[in-house]
Amino acid sequence: MTAIVESLELITLVGAGSLTNADVIEATQVAPRVVAADGGAAHCLDFELAVEAVIGDFDSIPARVLSEIPANRMHRIAEQETTDFDKALRSIEAPLVVGIGFGGARVDHHLAAFNTLVRLSHRQCVLLGGEDVVFTAPPKLTLDLAAGTRVSLFPMTHLTGRSEGLEWPLEGLSLAPNGRVGTSNAAKGPVHLEVGAPGMLVILPRSCLQEAVRALTDSGASWPVP
Repeated sequence: MTAIVESLELITLVGAGSLTNADVIEATQVAPRVVAADGGAAHCLDFELAVEAVIGDFDSIPARVLSEIPANRMHRIAEQETTDFDKALRSIEAPLVVGIGFGGARVDHHLAAFNTLVRLSHRQCVLLGGEDVVFTAPPKLTLDLAAGTRVSLFPMTHLTGRSEGLEWPLEGLSLAPNGRVGTSNAAKGPVHLEVGAPGMLVILPRSCLQEAVRALTDSGASWPVP
């Protein structure tokens, strides 16, 4: 499909879930251009963010968004088979997207967001919220982490891989969402990961946001468009 937003700069994508001032500041420091997914536009108004586009099905968008954001920035995608996060992420062509406001108290919202990360693994996207940053591992990834940094790896499908620099290496392991997972691992220093297929969630402390963004944009390896 044709992209709605095309950018050579990183994009912050704002969802309608829980959002803090720290989320906004940290995301826009690394990704200054702002796009909203549906009701996330209300957050943009509240935090006085200059939103360039609003993308979604608009089934729950506040009336004040429609009155305060110019119509030419509103991009409705009517289908109901995917989430607003999915609609927005697949409509953005950028080196990387930082997503905020896609978590909160509801577990189903988290799971739906992780599903989108995996379905759109060819899009570089880092979710920021709570104590964590979350993204899908590209085929190869090198992270410059301090010893002791928490590194959790959660497979959303059956996966194998290899690693260097983890306390508990991946070699020889078969990982699956209904089998063995790789949560609560730790770095011994810089970490190198290789995975054989899309679907590995990498979960790091939120203090690692800038390093995650650097590593993903520098990786030079990405999954093909499905």
